[in-house]
Amino acid sequence: MTDAVTTETEPEVDDEIIVALSDYLDGALTGDAKKDVEQKIATDATWKAAHAEMVETREALSGLQKARAPVTFAEDVTATIHKRSAGRFFGRRTFGDRVPFTAILVVAVLGLAAIGYVMYSSQTGSLKVDKSHPAPPTPPPVVDQP
Repeated sequence: MTDAVTTETEPEVDDEIIVALSDYLDGALTGDAKKDVEQKIATDATWKAAHAEMVETREALSGLQKARAPVTFAEDVTATIHKRSAGRFFGRRTFGDRVPFTAILVVAVLGLAAIGYVMYSSQTGSLKVDKSHPAPPTPPPVVDQP
């Protein structure tokens, strides 16, 4: 026993027709292109059917309400990730994660400057050049004699 299915044979709508009608309905066509599409809708059955279907679809879609996310959406997602990941993603943060890199860099530069000043101003610091004592004389070069 075979099932008898009644189907309407609708003409295949070309992508170019859909693009032209979409631009027409969006108001993107001007001048001659707009007049050409309007003429094709009035005279061609394929264009007319595609136009009617697109208008009907647009009206159906325009009546839909936009879904809004709940107010606590971000907190709920964060809590779910935290629960499922056992804290790997939103666990305790280290000191380097909490303090900006720039602040650490400024403190390090100030610390190095302070250490350099202390070494320069000390009596035994290696950065200080004592000009009151002359430098020890350099020994003459050693020459090998045969």
